[in-house]
Amino acid sequence: MGQRNHSNHVLSSHLPFQFQSLFLATSLLSISPPHLPSNFSINRMQGSTDMSEAWPMVERNGTQILTKDEPFVIHGFNTYWLMVFAVDPETRHKITDVFSEAKEAGLNTCRTWAFNDGGWRALQVSPFNYDEEVFQALDFVLSEARKHRIRLILSLCNNWNDYGGRSQYIKWGQESGLDLTSDDDFFSDTTLKSYYKAFVEAVLTRTNTITNIEYKNDATILAWEIINEPRCPSDPSGDTLQAWIEEMSAFVKSIDPVHLVQVGLEGFYGPSTPELMELNPDNYSGVVGTDFIRNHQAPSIDLASVHIYPDVWLSHSDQDDHIKFVQNWMDQHMSDSKDPLKMPIVFAEFGISIRDERFGTGFRELFMDTVYGTFLRSLEAGGPGGGCILWQLFPEGAEHMDDGYAVVLAKYPSTFSLVSLQSKRLSDGAST
Repeated sequence: MGQRNHSNHVLSSHLPFQFQSLFLATSLLSISPPHLPSNFSINRMQGSTDMSEAWPMVERNGTQILTKDEPFVIHGFNTYWLMVFAVDPETRHKITDVFSEAKEAGLNTCRTWAFNDGGWRALQVSPFNYDEEVFQALDFVLSEARKHRIRLILSLCNNWNDYGGRSQYIKWGQESGLDLTSDDDFFSDTTLKSYYKAFVEAVLTRTNTITNIEYKNDATILAWEIINEPRCPSDPSGDTLQAWIEEMSAFVKSIDPVHLVQVGLEGFYGPSTPELMELNPDNYSGVVGTDFIRNHQAPSIDLASVHIYPDVWLSHSDQDDHIKFVQNWMDQHMSDSKDPLKMPIVFAEFGISIRDERFGTGFRELFMDTVYGTFLRSLEAGGPGGGCILWQLFPEGAEHMDDGYAVVLAKYPSTFSLVSLQSKRLSDGAST
């Protein structure tokens, strides 16, 4: 998530928002399941939990994601704190809980942090120094995901301060005597880049102490994400961030040429496509140093990544405008992913905070159904593969970590039904 604390979200005050329940019910019923191509499936391995059973790698073929030459559609969720919870035996069971609940709802992919830089329960304690206990907690996350046949997208760094992020790299550089004046130096300083590369290599070449599988050979991992929501506003041309994306994605591929790689972008259009910048939620989004088209033309990037947060990006309260923005935002990015990018697209975060007084669970469900339906209709029409990943799924008992976006399926039966319906839509497409 952008410019928000993942563990302590604070929203600015907004005007009250009144949601019409009748409008919601009508809208949810009006989005009928599309008829997908006959070979589409959200997960061909559902129900299997035998870790010894062969599990195919996820691959890319043009605009489609495949497993064993069969299209694979991501129906996913974010739970960023899994590694940290897995360190403590008292909270480790929450990892099993969230994977079990996700599997019950038909979800097949989880995006989570494979980093924690400095501070409490840090994986990277300092440059070139990694905590073995925390690494073993990450081992547990991978092994539990494998047991439940949940694929993982593992993010390797944060643009924001949560879990350290690039600001922690700046602190380490300053402590070593480097003259660094901005967090944006993370993207250009040679020493800081060496810190990042060393960490990436340590993760990718790690051998899991539970499964005895090297991470770079583990089919549980669907993709590596090089950084969550990068921005470099000191260079609105985008050149600095583009160079970093090209260098770091190529570095990941040099160690692990098998797994897919994505950037982790929010999806803002930049200077390479000035005609599309009007689709950004505001003018500032176009000058933060990112560029959706150009960034994804880096040779080592496999998946286009986009986030969707109309509750934060749009200041007004008009429900119709929010839904229209979501549809237009998705449609344009899916069109661009098909051509010129010719790659699958992953809406890697989409969410609504019900702490925002403008919104409630009713609007959140309409928003979710809009995201699901818009993607499915594109897929039916021959659009790019990929999928959608909800921000964020929590099991019961973890509500103290809620930033307003947590979806606890056990507490919201209608939301569980909506997520399960999306699973059924995708599964039905495999048999039509």
